[in-house]
Amino acid sequence: MPATDVSSRLIPILLRWQGLLKAGPATLHRLAPLAGCILFVLLGGLPFFTRSGLALLLLSSGLLWVLWSLATPAAAIDKITMWLLIILGVAVLATGVSPVPIAATKGLLKLLSYLGVYALTHKLLIHHQKWWDRLLAGLLCGGLLSSVLALRQLYASTEELARWADPNSMSAGTIRIYGPLGNPNLLAGYLLPLLPFAAIALLRWKGIGCRLFAGVTLVLTTVATMFTYSRGGWLGLIAGLSVVVLLLLVRSTQTWPLIWRRLLPSVVLLLGVVVLVVAATQFEPIRTRISSLLAGRGDSSNNFRINVWFAAAEMVRDHPWLGIGPGNAAFNSIYPLYQQPKFNALSAYSVPLEILVEMGIPGLIACFGLLDAAVRKGLASLHLDRPEALAGIACLAAISGMLVQGITDTIFFRPEVQLTGWFALATLSSQGGQSKEA
Repeated sequence: MPATDVSSRLIPILLRWQGLLKAGPATLHRLAPLAGCILFVLLGGLPFFTRSGLALLLLSSGLLWVLWSLATPAAAIDKITMWLLIILGVAVLATGVSPVPIAATKGLLKLLSYLGVYALTHKLLIHHQKWWDRLLAGLLCGGLLSSVLALRQLYASTEELARWADPNSMSAGTIRIYGPLGNPNLLAGYLLPLLPFAAIALLRWKGIGCRLFAGVTLVLTTVATMFTYSRGGWLGLIAGLSVVVLLLLVRSTQTWPLIWRRLLPSVVLLLGVVVLVVAATQFEPIRTRISSLLAGRGDSSNNFRINVWFAAAEMVRDHPWLGIGPGNAAFNSIYPLYQQPKFNALSAYSVPLEILVEMGIPGLIACFGLLDAAVRKGLASLHLDRPEALAGIACLAAISGMLVQGITDTIFFRPEVQLTGWFALATLSSQGGQSKEA
C-alpha cells in the first residue's frame, strides 16, 4: 500500500481531537500573542535559562499548543510534520524495548517537550506569519548578547580559557572563549545557525536600525565563533554561509541563460576554496587547528572521539533495529558496558551515530526522510517572489551548518542548539500553508 494511502487513513484519527473546544473570536485572538511572547522569551533566552526555567517554558509551549489545537479545526499534516510523527513513533517503540526503560522514558519526554515547541511555532506561523521576524529578532538578541559576553573573555584571565585546549593536542595553550554556555564547542554550535539567520535578516528587514542590529549580530557572532576554535563549529560556519551565498545566487539568477546559471556557482565555489586554502596556510591559529584535523590519533581530541565511536558502533551492532532508547540518560546507562578504559563519554560524538544508538536503523532512516522533506520544502520556495523565500534560505543554511558540525559532535542535542533547529523546521513546514489571517 502506498505511503500516501496509509497517511490519508491515519491523519483523521490523529487529528480527530482538534477543534473539540468551542472558543470565541476574542479567545482565539489572545492565543497568538501569548504564544509569540512565550516563544520570543524562549528563543531569546536560550543561553541563559536554568534547566528548571527552560523546562517551565517548554511545558508552557506544549500546553498552549494543546489548548490552541482544541480551539481550532485540524489542518492537513505536511510532510515535515509527518516524518516527525514517524520519528516519535520509532522513539516510543525504542523506549518500549529499551534495556533501560526508565532512562529511555526520560529521553522520550524530553523529545515530546521539544516537539511541543515545534508544534506551537508551526501553528503560530501558519496563522500569523508576521511573528517570524519577531521570533527571529529574539533569537538574534540572545546570540548578540552571548557573543558580547564571550568576546569580553578575551580581556579577562586566560588561564580558565586555556584549559579548554588539551595540553596533549597540537593546539595546546589556545585561548578558547565559551561565553555563558561554559563550553566553546557548545557556544560554536549555538552561534553557527544564527549566522545565516542574521545574514538573511540583513537582506529581509527594512529600516536602518533593524539592518544595523542584524549586521552587528552577524559580525560579532562570526568573530565569536572563530574564537571558540571549535573545528566542527568552523566547518559548520563555512557550510552555513556557503549555502546562503549559493541559494541567493540561484534565486537571483533564475532569469539568466542556463550556461551562466551553472557557471556562476562553480566560480563562487572555486573562489571560496582559494580563500579557505589561503586562510588555512597563512594564518597560524587556523593552520594549527586544521592540521589537528589531519593528525588522526596523533591528536588527543581525535583519539578520544575515535575510541568513543568504536564503542558506540558496538552498541549499534548489539541493538541495530530500535537501539537502546532515546536520550542521553539511556546512553549514559549503557555506554559504560562498552567503553574503552579512560574514555568516558556523555554521547556518541556524532549525530548520525547517536541516532543509530538511540533508535536504530529505522530512526536514522526516518531522520533522513525528515531532512529530505525539509530540503525539498526550502528549495520549493526559492522561486517565490516574497519574503518567505529568504526565510527558507536561512533555515536550509542553518540546518546545513548544524549537520556539518554534527558529523563529529553531538552538541545538536543540547537544548540551546536543538531548539534553534526546531525553529528552522517549523518555519519550513509552515511555508505555503498560511491561513488567511497571515
